[in-house]
Amino acid sequence: MTAVDARIIGPGRAGGALATALSGAGWRVDGPLGRDHDPATATAGARVVLLAVPDGDVAGLAASLAPGDAVVAHVAGSLGLDVLAPHQRVASVHPLVSLPDADLGARRLAGAWFAVAGDPVAAEVVDALGGRSVAVADEDRTTYHAAAAVAANHLVALLGQVERLARQVGVPLEAYLDLARGAFDNVAEVGPAAALTGPVARGDRATVARHLAAIPEDERTIYAVLAEAAQRLVDDGVGVPA
Repeated sequence: MTAVDARIIGPGRAGGALATALSGAGWRVDGPLGRDHDPATATAGARVVLLAVPDGDVAGLAASLAPGDAVVAHVAGSLGLDVLAPHQRVASVHPLVSLPDADLGARRLAGAWFAVAGDPVAAEVVDALGGRSVAVADEDRTTYHAAAAVAANHLVALLGQVERLARQVGVPLEAYLDLARGAFDNVAEVGPAAALTGPVARGDRATVARHLAAIPEDERTIYAVLAEAAQRLVDDGVGVPA
């Protein structure tokens, strides 16, 4: 095979975004390759083989690759390096960013945060994309990935609750998005504890009780659990009365 810097296996959103971004950064890239490609030949002539496939497919795909000089790396957030056995040079490069499609994903990879482990080639990938890296040990990967799910997936689910409650009183979701953006910006500036405002931060339990009484029963558990989480911030730090 022709010598390449990176061979990417997995034609989905992550594989497409990485191929586009690394090609744009000047790397010689082969892929993303799909199921019709013989994985046994993937390590030939490549510095690194990036496995951009679903988590459950990583171990099987890695086992099907012929041993070689290439670094074999996965982009899964919750997996350690053990799934890449029996290869000697292994790494993981997980982008902490949502990749909705190849083109938009490639733009978002520029300057993104990445969790890395293993061979130094992982840092080379991040550097090529102008990103920032943080080392996450195998034993910490699941907790790290849980935090990523909260930051991305659970935040979206929370805004889904905002939309449902707002719809009941004829207010569009858009009316709340600037409020949410402002809260997010405040967290970036001063951290979660100092950014907290509202009735929990003020110790206004009566308002919290009125909220719970007003909203539908099937929304109360989410609200109550998050109010408890807000109280933890008050107990651990300093909220801002508002």
